[in-house]
Amino acid sequence: CKVVAVSDITGAIHNDSGFDVEKLMSWTTENNGIKGFPDSDEIDPAELLTLDVDVLIPAAVGNVITEHNVDDIRAKVIMEGANGPISSAADQTLSEGGVFIVPDILANAGGVTVSYFEWVQDLQNYFWSESEIVGRLREIMNRAFQEVLETATTHGTDMRTAALIKGISRVTQAKLARGVYP
Repeated sequence: CKVVAVSDITGAIHNDSGFDVEKLMSWTTENNGIKGFPDSDEIDPAELLTLDVDVLIPAAVGNVITEHNVDDIRAKVIMEGANGPISSAADQTLSEGGVFIVPDILANAGGVTVSYFEWVQDLQNYFWSESEIVGRLREIMNRAFQEVLETATTHGTDMRTAALIKGISRVTQAKLARGVYP
């Protein structure tokens, strides 16, 4: 993919031709942020949300897409990297408008999964290589995405509702298997 805009605490930058991500990451490390990155235009961080892009990843702050700016969102896919970046009202508007949203509960599951991997490794005093961790994570995340997508298709609903259906179903199954008390 081509990354055309990014933001951090120092501001937001844009380049229609796309960024060299490795150079941008190096610049950010050396300069404590993206501000001043060569071959980029500084933009208002709020404008970043409304750019004409295929994929938008609000990944830092919650509640940045609301009923006040939802009509200006032009992305076809939104991957929620932050916790709750889309308000309920905006979520409904986007879904009704055909925007495919990967909800935070699914998109953020990788971090929790890797934390679980760390716990398992510590218990066993047996540590995996980075490639093993990435491989296991990829397998779990791909399966989770497919299961949520299948649930959404089966129930004719959006991905957020499907993720909740899937999660509640798993809790119900665990309660039935274990009984009232753990």
